[in-house]
Amino acid sequence: MTLKVYLSGEIHTDWREQIIAGAEGLDVAFSAPVTDHAASDDCGVAILGAEADKYWHDHKGAMVNAIRTRKGIEDADVVVVRFGEKYRQWNAAFDAGYASALGKSIIVVSMPEHQHALKEVHASALAVTEDPSKVADILRYVLTGRLPGAMAEAAE
Repeated sequence: MTLKVYLSGEIHTDWREQIIAGAEGLDVAFSAPVTDHAASDDCGVAILGAEADKYWHDHKGAMVNAIRTRKGIEDADVVVVRFGEKYRQWNAAFDAGYASALGKSIIVVSMPEHQHALKEVHASALAVTEDPSKVADILRYVLTGRLPGAMAEAAE
């Protein structure tokens, strides 16, 4: 069974690469939003035309990006939502809410100091962790039934 995983959230660290590397060998298909910050911000005006007002500039970009985001979340079996050090990834909170409304399995990656701010998001998740490598462990368990230490013990 191929597990489809959408990786939503902050774009300033390598957490996506950590999860993908940790899931190597598993039957997982990953998707994500555009993580090139400039391209994501400017896609609307680059494709649909310039806007003098920053509100409309951002609005066009958000709408174009939403096509990819909605498709990725709708197609996903699992949605991983990462809140970075500066937890104000409002788009990630929106993605978590959208995924929850669709009944998707959600894994949240966030820091303990953001527990209060993210309590509703955490409550909708099936797992919450601080460590992206734990996401790969969860995916491995879901697909194989093996616990993290079981692979090392089996090799001995």
